[in-house]
Order: sequence, then C-alpha cells, then structure tokens
Amino acid sequence: MKKIILFAICLGFTTIAFAQTSIRPAEAGVTYGKSVTADNAVTTADLNKTLSTDSVYNGKITGTVVEVCKKKGCFMKLEQANGTPIMVQFTDYAYFMPQNIVGKTVVVEGKAKVKETSVERLRHYAADAGKSKEEIAAIKEPKRDIGIMADGVLVVK
Repeated sequence: MKKIILFAICLGFTTIAFAQTSIRPAEAGVTYGKSVTADNAVTTADLNKTLSTDSVYNGKITGTVVEVCKKKGCFMKLEQANGTPIMVQFTDYAYFMPQNIVGKTVVVEGKAKVKETSVERLRHYAADAGKSKEEIAAIKEPKRDIGIMADGVLVVK
C-alpha cells in the first residue's frame, strides 16, 4: 500500500513539473506581468523624441506588435515609423506573450534605453555574417537601437 501511495505522489509531482503553462490569448483588456493601465502612455514616435535628449525613459509606451518570439513568446517587437522595430523583453522572463499578439496595439510599462552600436562593431558583425568587403566598407554610421525591459503589458486592441 505504501508503494502505491508513493507512486501516486511521484506521478503527481512529475505531472505538475512537466505540465506546460498555457498563455492566455491576446484580447483587449488582457494584462501580462505587472498590471498596466493605458493612461499617460507615449507613442513610439514620442519615445524617440524623448530618447534623443535622454538616454533612459521610465514609463508607458504604446505601439503595435509586429513580431513575437516563435518559440515561447519570450520577446516581442513594436513597430516604428522608420521601419526599425523596438525590441521588448520581459523583466526576469516572468511572463510570455501569445502568438496571436502580432498586429495588436499594446501598452508596455518599463524602462526604455538607447543602445548605440559602433561602426567597428557593426563591421565585425557583418564580417561574421559573411558579408562582402564592399558591404562591410559601406557601413559608415553607428546604429542606434531602442530596447525596452517591460514589467507589464496591456493589450489595448
């Protein structure tokens, strides 16, 4: 009898340990991570203006999701007018995004930073990627990227 009970307990723990957590589908009003409201959120265009004078922005940003991590939703990207998406990662990987969030308007709350990659580093990456000498020589300006570490995400629509 003890063996049966022990077996049942082990089976229960194994089931719990290997159970996949389901991610709630993205619908208006759904929040992931920290609870977020849409009030006082800036657009990605406004964020760019703010980060042209400051290196860090703490607050809420609204935008349209253009990409999400295909494996488990561990990052997403927000659309910008210039075509370069803004990478959004989640604090301590505490939550993940569903695949159906692409195309949705969201508000993310967290810290946005500007990261500048030097010409030398960009040329190094290009060489590692197997680019031609002409393509590498054409890199003449540093690349400025914005990254957001989000504490929470609210799906607006």
